[in-house]
Amino acid sequence: MKALRKHSFDPDYAVPPGDTVKETMEALGMTQRELADRTGLTVQTLNRIFKGEQPISYETANKFELVTGTPANFWNNLEAQYREQLTKLAEKAALGTSLSWLKTIPVAELMARKVIAQADDRVLVLRETLRFYGVSSVAAWATIWERPAAAARRCVHFESSPGPTSAWLRLGQLQARDIKCAVYSKARFLEVLTEIRTFTTRKPEQFLPEMVRLCASAGVALALVPEIKKAPWSGAAEWLTPDKAMILLNLRGKSEDRFWFTFFHEASHILHDSKKEQHIDDGKTYANDPAEHRADEFAADMLIPRKHDPAIRAARSAAALRQIAATVGVCPGVVAGRYQHLTKKWSHFHALKCKFQWAAEP
Repeated sequence: MKALRKHSFDPDYAVPPGDTVKETMEALGMTQRELADRTGLTVQTLNRIFKGEQPISYETANKFELVTGTPANFWNNLEAQYREQLTKLAEKAALGTSLSWLKTIPVAELMARKVIAQADDRVLVLRETLRFYGVSSVAAWATIWERPAAAARRCVHFESSPGPTSAWLRLGQLQARDIKCAVYSKARFLEVLTEIRTFTTRKPEQFLPEMVRLCASAGVALALVPEIKKAPWSGAAEWLTPDKAMILLNLRGKSEDRFWFTFFHEASHILHDSKKEQHIDDGKTYANDPAEHRADEFAADMLIPRKHDPAIRAARSAAALRQIAATVGVCPGVVAGRYQHLTKKWSHFHALKCKFQWAAEP
């Protein structure tokens, strides 16, 4: 993200440019009647300008320049600033009625991550939060995030925490937007996935930069965003444009088998499902969603072909699982995860799994 925006003085009032017109008139020793005669305007028109009820037009600004010697662009700028401030004050009043929405958004978290600015003024915080989401109102936010027509396959538990989940997704979108990608190619992405599968035996600092580069070469932006409280999601997939997809991951659970399974699960959504759908995965399978079943099967087969399941299920030692991992060409942690899934013995062979963690910021 770019550096935080610095906020200048933002008054809660607007001074009509007519005040300056009146001051200038008096400084020149003119009466209102004389100013009217010299400009060809009526006294009533000047009264409305003084009160801010009538704008200073370009034509009127030119007249003021000829009569007072003050350039027309000065009056034009003064008028524009006044109208802009009136608009801001009206917006502030309107936003004030939406402050309760902020309670549903992890504002403190977003401030801590330095994506919205710290501010004491809650209306200003609301405005910055809307800017973060790229919307102009809470109603617009609801249209995009709570009732999107394109989210047919979003996790059914999204409704339980739309604020935190939308914040995590938005952070992913912004990160992915900055990743330069080739035009999406399904054939290229399949090639990339085969190569990435070999990365399971490497350390994150070794495989992540290359993983991001390879995905981008196939038109997929791979974003990694730390998890947010009350947003228990492992991954997400969506199309940012018709030619650019996003896979979003975090380290929820922190074990390498979950990380890799989630990546290939989301890759399946990009490969096989509609570009109009958004997918959010919380690590569960939904009985009535064939797309999720297909994604699970794709991820499982990509990591360890099913023909190895009998040998994995029959393994009785860590050494046996390591041998299978060497044969298959993946890390032992992924094989341990498959063993736990097949046998439901969730406490067995945890020592084979490496734990991923976010690198500390410099």
